[in-house]
Amino acid sequence: MVETMMQKIMFTKHLEGLNIPQIIGAIKSVGIDGADLCVRSGYPVNPENADIALPEAAKQFASHGLSIPLVTTPGDFLDPNHDGTKRVYAACEEAGVENIKLGYWQWNLDDGGYWTKVDQCRKKLEAFERLSEAHQVRTCVHNHSGSTMGLNACAVMNLVKGFNPEYIGVFADPGHLSIVGEPIDMAIDIVKDYLAVVAFKDLMRRPGDGGGQVVRMGTGFVDWEMTVRTLKGICFKGPICFHSEYGGEPVDSVIDLARIDVRYIQNFLE
Repeated sequence: MVETMMQKIMFTKHLEGLNIPQIIGAIKSVGIDGADLCVRSGYPVNPENADIALPEAAKQFASHGLSIPLVTTPGDFLDPNHDGTKRVYAACEEAGVENIKLGYWQWNLDDGGYWTKVDQCRKKLEAFERLSEAHQVRTCVHNHSGSTMGLNACAVMNLVKGFNPEYIGVFADPGHLSIVGEPIDMAIDIVKDYLAVVAFKDLMRRPGDGGGQVVRMGTGFVDWEMTVRTLKGICFKGPICFHSEYGGEPVDSVIDLARIDVRYIQNFLE
């Protein structure tokens, strides 16, 4: 059987303490194609050094046949006019990074209500779209459960609809979609024109939980067979990002668990 050619990458958030060569070694051992590089304070590449460190990291990845198709920024990375934001976008352009994930706008009734906040977010996205066009890197909005402005597919489309999907895209997360009750095939259909990246992690939520809990792939709420079948059905060829957000585990264990996650999903990809 022929494998669907989606690019498999790993989020490096939980590879704390590793330098770029060590991250490359981890990714090679997991058996995937590259990284969703966490560009945050405390990591080898961060917003302060990205102009130099990100292109250098990309060169090191390329020398091992790997790529960095996505970087994930801090949760408060939301100001398109900040000098640090412009520095990261310019670094992505030089490094050949295709996608950059923004932080999270939060709903708060004191901000004037939901639709006022939508208008404010879209105003910011207008400026992000200009940055994306200038630097040829797509700005991605991640659907994340809770009180974020992109909590599900419908909400995230309220933010991105009407923008050029070459420059403004959606980072769809079936795990978060699963705990807000949106059927994954419907959600992907809603965002498909803007779909840039898909997160692969499993979540569940017990009664009384304030939010979702990351669990081993195949043990949570996500129907992975349907997820992969739906992505194949729309001929999705973008990155699928294994989040492997097993917080509290030693780094070596995170790498082992990521390897198991990839093997689990491989059954559906083939």
